[in-house]
Amino acid sequence: MKLKVSVERINGYCNQPMLVGDHFIVDNGKIMIPDGKHICMWALQSMMPIFPVMQRGTGEKGDWTSKDQVFVCPDPKGKVHYRIERMKEPC
Repeated sequence: MKLKVSVERINGYCNQPMLVGDHFIVDNGKIMIPDGKHICMWALQSMMPIFPVMQRGTGEKGDWTSKDQVFVCPDPKGKVHYRIERMKEPC
């Protein structure tokens, strides 16, 4: 299952700079970043453990992964909020 990771908001200063609306796609072991864009490796490393869990599909009732997840960059000055959401697979 593909995941879309998007910058939702920034409550500080990001020196990368990541901008609201920036995104990338996680497709199994691949990360696809739009041309001319990038991803902060510090933010990426903080989110990587959740990718396999989110890619397994929705769980049973009450499974905490059934909703989109929000992660915050570990840089205390940046406070960049990333939303991780499952993408609908084409039929």
